[in-house]
Amino acid sequence: MIFSINFALLLVHEMDAIRAKEWRMFIFLRELTDERAFKVFTILHLPLYAFLLFSLISQHLLSFIIIDMFLILHSIAHFFFEKHPSNNFKNLFSRLIIYPMGLLGLLHLVGLLYW
Repeated sequence: MIFSINFALLLVHEMDAIRAKEWRMFIFLRELTDERAFKVFTILHLPLYAFLLFSLISQHLLSFIIIDMFLILHSIAHFFFEKHPSNNFKNLFSRLIIYPMGLLGLLHLVGLLYW
């Protein structure tokens, strides 16, 4: 259940990332026009979503560990990029999506490894 909630949070975050134009924070995308960067940013999520869906279907332990670690590191990265001039996630709504992903990822990872 924890993983399912976290998966849903990730999908909601990615919808928020489109609103926030998150691509402006990436070195290789910020020089592109918003229209082109949006398309590249979006298509780069295809392998991410495919891996996530594969993990859900296969329920392979290593996949869950990798995803949990990614969600933890993703939250940490957002914390360190708080002051980035193009960061549009500086609102309570976005933070209530981003930071619980890291906490739930940690909780799920601990559960996988120790229970």
